Amino acid sequence: MANLRTAMDSTFWDLNVSSPRTLEGSARAIPGEPFPLDGARASRALRIQQLSLLGNGFPLGIIPSYGPAAHKELGSFSLQTLLLKHATSRWWLGLIGQFRPKKLISSIKAEFSDVDDLEFPGFKDVAKHFIDKSLYSFGLCSQLSLTPSSSILLSTEGHGEKNGRRHKMMLFQKLPLHDLTLEAAWPELFIDHKGRYWDVPESISLDLSSLVSEPGLRYRFGLHKNSGHPQALNATDGEAPLSLMPGLCAKAALSYEKSRDFWREKEKREDVMLETDKGLFWRPSYDVRLREPHSAISGIIGGACAAWFGGRESSVVAASRGDNDISMNAKKRSPLSADLFGSVSYTFQHGNFRKLHGDLTRIDARLDICSASAFATRVLNGLKRSSVSVENPAASPRLNLIFQQQVVGPILFRVDSRVLLDYSSGRRGPHVEDFICSLSYSLRLLESGKVVAWYSPKRKEGMIELRLFEF
Repeated sequence: MANLRTAMDSTFWDLNVSSPRTLEGSARAIPGEPFPLDGARASRALRIQQLSLLGNGFPLGIIPSYGPAAHKELGSFSLQTLLLKHATSRWWLGLIGQFRPKKLISSIKAEFSDVDDLEFPGFKDVAKHFIDKSLYSFGLCSQLSLTPSSSILLSTEGHGEKNGRRHKMMLFQKLPLHDLTLEAAWPELFIDHKGRYWDVPESISLDLSSLVSEPGLRYRFGLHKNSGHPQALNATDGEAPLSLMPGLCAKAALSYEKSRDFWREKEKREDVMLETDKGLFWRPSYDVRLREPHSAISGIIGGACAAWFGGRESSVVAASRGDNDISMNAKKRSPLSADLFGSVSYTFQHGNFRKLHGDLTRIDARLDICSASAFATRVLNGLKRSSVSVENPAASPRLNLIFQQQVVGPILFRVDSRVLLDYSSGRRGPHVEDFICSLSYSLRLLESGKVVAWYSPKRKEGMIELRLFEF
């Protein structure tokens, strides 16, 4: 089933989206914007843990990724590896290294082309290109288990082509029926639905999230504080999102989700036992969450309310800072707000994902309404044929389509697409707003673990991740 919890998680500040822009391997989705694609959600496993396991399957433990750098001459291709790892029963420490080879290769080629045919550059002339700090990035991460149910994570990373470092702290406490999380970052990287990145100088969040109860109820409470004006990293125009502006926000959300099967073929013992001339062999599905063919419908509906304290003043005064500045949003943020959200999803799966080929075809279709109030306003303006309307990205519903097809064995091809359903006058009508292509290799021993290689044409980014129980 397409991930319904995205509807609630998108209203808070801790929804991670996969991104090669940081050594952490993720950026935050901006609250109040359209829900991100399911295929874009970052792995729950820390990036440093992923590299530790992925390194066993790559030559020299080097994992490639693709994403634009701050300076074009560095190129988009990069190589990551785990340089140091130390672990005990309660504490571990790791050091990530990243290298961008394009500038180095270009510099060495230029060194050879600038000399006469009968001469070759000396060792020192070539070696000097290797010590260019802009080629390298390093990240240090440490996690300490305070108790069996609590842990603290500290990380810092620096990129040679940029000034300053990124720092992050996370304290996690597992309660009997809730999860409590405290996170702080200086700065925090956010990504909007158009693929633009924003740096918030300081971001602090405290969240209390309930586990999903048997009836399908779930609730969350959170406090979030932004400090400093958001800076755009890869945009030349536009306004900074209101939810990233300075201030303290208290938010609460409640949701109810339900699913119903039209039909489902339950897995039986004889399905997983293969009889051969040499005896019986156990042959489970490559992914336990894809083991039963079925057709089902599911839905989620919920509401959220928020209260902002401070930071209400207009931010236009900050529009003239630096060369890469974006005009700040002149609209005033409402100190109190409440809204409804919802999603409905249909799933059809053929095959058990157990045989070598032709054993899985799956389609998920999910319709999202991110803001019921904004959607109702859009409909009323359309009926009145109003020519004056404020642009709100959450006002139009979106259809998320996921197609999965087994290639051979544990290898799956997947396409995630998001279709904007906008019938307003002067608009292009329904069109594909974003899509991500990926290949995954399911790890049968992990039951629902997989190695995923994805690429986003819109962002021109791609990376390889290890994901666990995140279908």
